[in-house]
Amino acid sequence: MSKKLTKRSEDYSKWYNELVVKADLAENSAVRGCMVIKPYGFAIWEKMQAQLDKMFKETGHQNAYFPLFVPKHLFEAEEKNAEGFAKECAVVTHYRLKTDPNDKSKLIVDPEAKLEEELVVRPTSEAIIWNTYKNWIQSYRDLPIKINQWANVVRWEMRTRLFLRTSEFLWQEGHTAHATKQEALEETELMNNIYAEFAEKFMAMPVIKGSKTESERFAGAVETYCIEAMMQDGKALQAGTSHFLGQNFAKAFDVKFTSKEGKLENVWATSWGVSTRLMGALIMTHSDDNGLVLPPNLAPTQVVIVPIYKGEGQLEEISKVANKLADDLKEAGISVKYDDRDTQKPGWKFAQYELQGVPVRLAIGPKDLEKGSVELARRDTLAKEFVNQTEVVEKVKHLMVEMQDTLFDKAFNFRNEHITEVDSFDEFKKVLKEKGGFISAHWDGTAETENKIKGLTKATIRCIPFNSEKESGSCVLTGKPSEQRVLFAKAY
Repeated sequence: MSKKLTKRSEDYSKWYNELVVKADLAENSAVRGCMVIKPYGFAIWEKMQAQLDKMFKETGHQNAYFPLFVPKHLFEAEEKNAEGFAKECAVVTHYRLKTDPNDKSKLIVDPEAKLEEELVVRPTSEAIIWNTYKNWIQSYRDLPIKINQWANVVRWEMRTRLFLRTSEFLWQEGHTAHATKQEALEETELMNNIYAEFAEKFMAMPVIKGSKTESERFAGAVETYCIEAMMQDGKALQAGTSHFLGQNFAKAFDVKFTSKEGKLENVWATSWGVSTRLMGALIMTHSDDNGLVLPPNLAPTQVVIVPIYKGEGQLEEISKVANKLADDLKEAGISVKYDDRDTQKPGWKFAQYELQGVPVRLAIGPKDLEKGSVELARRDTLAKEFVNQTEVVEKVKHLMVEMQDTLFDKAFNFRNEHITEVDSFDEFKKVLKEKGGFISAHWDGTAETENKIKGLTKATIRCIPFNSEKESGSCVLTGKPSEQRVLFAKAY
């Protein structure tokens, strides 16, 4: 099965598209630009969701749910936000269909059923949520409000790619309200750090934390913090964002509170989110020409056991050992599948689980029964070894940690090898063309220069890294003074 995958070196984009479909993660749907997330893909998303949800709740956030539809007058209340999303909005104008009088087998929109006011299908929920917060907040005692919503959003897309860019996608969006600017800024930073911790500890994906330039900021935000990752083809991917919204939405929706001093003040706000785009990031960070490679922390099945046998008698004997192993592994907190289906041969199963990135495969045949061993294959390195049946549980427990670390280290080293400092625009273009990755260069701080570089090279400023030293220099394009280097890259 995996032999049919296009090699990454031949066509990375084609490799990605084939892998998503062949590994049974997702497929295109009958609705243009929308995807069907299949059970295996959704199981990975559920693992991501469960961990993030736990991290949100541990930091004092609660889940709630708000309407899918946003009345147009609410949507346009915060001008920058409305302007930023206007071209991507799906809009509901009618509420009923009727039978076509010219063809009874068809339906048409009932012109009598036009809505008094159009409804925007949410591209993001600030408008509907801040309109709600207005009713919840009167005093400093009502603050902070720290709410998260797991939902779907719609942003109309012309060119779509599974997980990376679809018209409808799944995400979480946090919306918080605070009494002070400092508290809101701390929340913005906290959530960006939570995203970074999740990316590194669970996805085994190293990220760079930083802030966006003004032109790359979220529409309506005062500051946007982000985490940026590097994919194997040398392109960057924005993996999560956290926005300090200042008092923009509080002013737009008239959300005020009485402070401890008895003054009437506008509330301070944040919003933050990650989406099913993380699935694309996970695939492109670790996978190889044989298929998906999953870090154990996010693998729906961490160990698969495959019996190799002839006849029912052998299967029965192998199953006794396999089921005992499976029970012992489950007791140790490891997710296991014993695949004793007789509809597929062992070779087919090996290829399937390799393609789907199951971290560890155990094979048991008649000879293994005689020797009291099993064959263990690890997905990340494809290395195989024989392990005594009594040592399997300890070996697998150790491997889960080792493989998680190995995948992170490999991605971390690749990322660091693909950060290149340049001081001239010729060098900038050469690195971008021949090597890719992040380019660390001086920028004069103007949107004009940023747009010019984008126009000439398709590279954008991914972030102004938090950990970069202040270092005076000259802008890579204009030669004007610059206070620090920023990271450029071509991006998804």
